[in-house]
Amino acid sequence: MQKPKNVVVATHGHCFDGMASAAVFNHLVRSIAPKEQRSFRYRSCGYSPGMSMIPEAWLDGEENAILDFRYTKSSRLTWFFDHHVTGFGSVQERDEALELHQIDGPTRVFYEPTYSSCTKLIADIAHKHFDVKCDDLQPLIKWADVIDSARFTSAEQAVDRSEPVLQLAAVIEHHGDGAFLQSVVPKLLERPVEDVARDPQVVQLFRPISVAQDAFAARVKESGVVMGSVVLVDLADTVMDASLKFIAYALYPRCVYSVTVLRAKNHCKVSVGYNPWSGVQRRHDIASICRRYDGGGHPVVGAATFPPSDVARAREVAATIARELDS
Repeated sequence: MQKPKNVVVATHGHCFDGMASAAVFNHLVRSIAPKEQRSFRYRSCGYSPGMSMIPEAWLDGEENAILDFRYTKSSRLTWFFDHHVTGFGSVQERDEALELHQIDGPTRVFYEPTYSSCTKLIADIAHKHFDVKCDDLQPLIKWADVIDSARFTSAEQAVDRSEPVLQLAAVIEHHGDGAFLQSVVPKLLERPVEDVARDPQVVQLFRPISVAQDAFAARVKESGVVMGSVVLVDLADTVMDASLKFIAYALYPRCVYSVTVLRAKNHCKVSVGYNPWSGVQRRHDIASICRRYDGGGHPVVGAATFPPSDVARAREVAATIARELDS
C-alpha cells in the first residue's frame, strides 16, 4: 500500500476562521487528487511575541500550507492563503511571493486583503481555479465569514452564547491548538458545523468557559474607562482564562472603538477594534496602528502582543492607541 503523503497545515490557531480555513483547504487538496492518499497534520499559529512568521522547522511535510497567517518565505512552502492587510512583512516581500505563484506549480500563493475571511477566500479559489465545489461546507464558510467580519445584526447577537456555533467559536479560541484542530477538522468535513457544535466534547469544554466569560463581562463593565469615542479596558492585573468578543460594544454601545489590555499565561495582549454597530464611520486603519508594535490584523480589528513580564509596556501602548483613536 502506498504511503500517504504528509501534508502540514499551519493555520491561525485559537481562531474560528483559522479552523474553518483548515477544513476547507483539506477538502480542496483531497478534491484535486481524490485517488492520492494524504495524511494531514495541523499546527496552531499565534501572534505571540517573537512569532512574526512560522518557524522553518514547522514546514516539514511533503506539502506545506500556511493559512490565515503571515507569509513565511521558504522553499518548503507549497500553499499560502491569507486575507490580512498585514499578511506580508513588506510590499517587496508580497510582490516577490506573488511572482512565485503558479496554479500548477510547486508554489501557490493566494492573497486578497479585501476578503472578510480566509475561509471564504479558499472556497472561492477552490471553485474558480480548481473547479472544486464546497456545497456541503457552505454553512461553515458562512459562519466563518460572519464571525471573522463581525457581520452580526447587533452587539447583543454577537455575544449570544445560546448559539451553539458561537459556543464552538469560544471553545476554539480557548483550546484551539494543533491537537484540538487535529480532532475537530475531520468532524467538520463529515458533519454540519451546527452538529459539531453540539458534540458532547464541545459542550463539556464550553461549560467552564461560559463561567469565565461571565467573569470577564463583569470585569469589562467595572473596568472600562470612556475616553471620548473610545472605551479603554485594562484587565492586565490578573490572568484571564477566557474572553468575550464584542462585549465592550454591548456594554458601551456609544463607543466607536475599544482598546483592551489582557494578560494570559504566556503573553500580554492589546486588542483594538472598531464598533460596527456604533453608527459612526471608521476613521482609522487599526491594522496599521497595531503594525507599529509588531502586531497586525485588519483595518477594523487588530492586536499586538508583548511578553508576560511587560505589562507596563502593554498598558502604555494601549493608552497611546486610545488617544490616537479619539483624536
